Amino acid sequence: MTQNNRREFLKLSGLAAGATFGAPSIVRGQNLNSRLQIGCIGVGGKGKSDTLNTAKCGGKIVGLCDVDQKRLNPMAKRFPDAQKHSDFREMLTKMGDQIDGVTISTPDHVHGVAGIMAMQMGKHIYCQKPLTQTVWESRMMRNLARDKKLATQMGNQGSAESGLRRSVELIQSGVIGKPLELHVWTNRPVWPQGLKRPDKSDPIPDTLNWDSWIGPAQMRPYVNGLYHDFKWRGWGDFGTGALGDMACHTVNMPFRALKLGYPTKIECEMSSRIYDETYPLTSRVRFDFPEREGLPPLKFWWYEGNPKNNFTPIRPYPDLVSDIVNLRGGKLPASGALIIGEKGQLFSQDDYGRSFYVKLKGEKEFTQGDKHEACQGVPQTIDRSPGHHEEWIEMMKGGKPAYSNFEIAAYLNEVILLGTIAQQIGEGSPIDWDGPNMKSTNNKLASSLVKRNYRDGWAPKI
Repeated sequence: MTQNNRREFLKLSGLAAGATFGAPSIVRGQNLNSRLQIGCIGVGGKGKSDTLNTAKCGGKIVGLCDVDQKRLNPMAKRFPDAQKHSDFREMLTKMGDQIDGVTISTPDHVHGVAGIMAMQMGKHIYCQKPLTQTVWESRMMRNLARDKKLATQMGNQGSAESGLRRSVELIQSGVIGKPLELHVWTNRPVWPQGLKRPDKSDPIPDTLNWDSWIGPAQMRPYVNGLYHDFKWRGWGDFGTGALGDMACHTVNMPFRALKLGYPTKIECEMSSRIYDETYPLTSRVRFDFPEREGLPPLKFWWYEGNPKNNFTPIRPYPDLVSDIVNLRGGKLPASGALIIGEKGQLFSQDDYGRSFYVKLKGEKEFTQGDKHEACQGVPQTIDRSPGHHEEWIEMMKGGKPAYSNFEIAAYLNEVILLGTIAQQIGEGSPIDWDGPNMKSTNNKLASSLVKRNYRDGWAPKI
């Protein structure tokens, strides 16, 4: 594509005015009519739906990678022409010139190393949440997306919900006034955590590439049913606990609406017992945000814990959520986000922001979304989504940026991971944070947790 033709293309697509980080690179062969060729890393669990949805949106699946043949082989039957691999490094090296974009749907600890390698090769990326396991990896992926003008999307599918986008519009229009507090809670973990590593090992199944599963983490023995599959999320070497799992969903709308940016202080205020290798069973983490774009300082509290774990998990104080309890028939919902402003409150009642309620000062109860009189005249300012995966495909073809592209998704992810650092450090250790420089000004341990200690052969080459 010549420079003049590219300039005209950007003008027609609307990207020149809307994308501050530049238009995505044109796909392989610079032919917008060619079918996008996709390599999929992790094709079981969430990876199954990510692979199938990408194909449904028009992507041609040419490469499949999974460490477990029990996950890989069934997907290979659906896409018999795709090459099979058990190590993403091998797939990217051998198939680099055949792939336009990559989906990444692995355990958290592999997201960053796979994403960085693929992006350095100029591949467009759809990566499941949390985008990475460490702050450093998140920053690197954000920079690569910008520098190489890649089409990117994090897999927090609530970003495509009209209710989430409407909540952002209403809050930024001033319906509840200037925001002062944010409270978000979840019923996670629903996986094992808050435990010690057992002193045992089991034979590695013939169908599992354990070395590739461990990836950038330090090697440890295989234990049947302890890590794989879907038992890894609570382990510090492999997952990001409840914060990494759910905050990319539940904090997505407030992060955008409240223009949160980097916090200046993070602290784990309350927690169950801290273990060396896993996240706690329940905790409360506070983030302090400074003044930003005319908005006053704001405090954000995160609460996590599963009521089915034979203890009472930490939740917001009853007086804060009494109207929500009344709205929900006498019971606090399993998850939610409550934004308290000078003029009223907005409550988002599920993980994805599909529906929300508004209550202004002087009112006795919440009113559903746009049915509230104060919301009626607020104009739509954010385009609605054709679908979460569709946005990524459109961006790869030269369309407008996906709503959860890495310019904002990596930023959100970075902030959330600061909470996991606070959880690992424990109570009584507030962290003063220098966001732009990715370091604490008062806590050396917090600064050391920004980047992982990579196993030999797995460190990103940056």
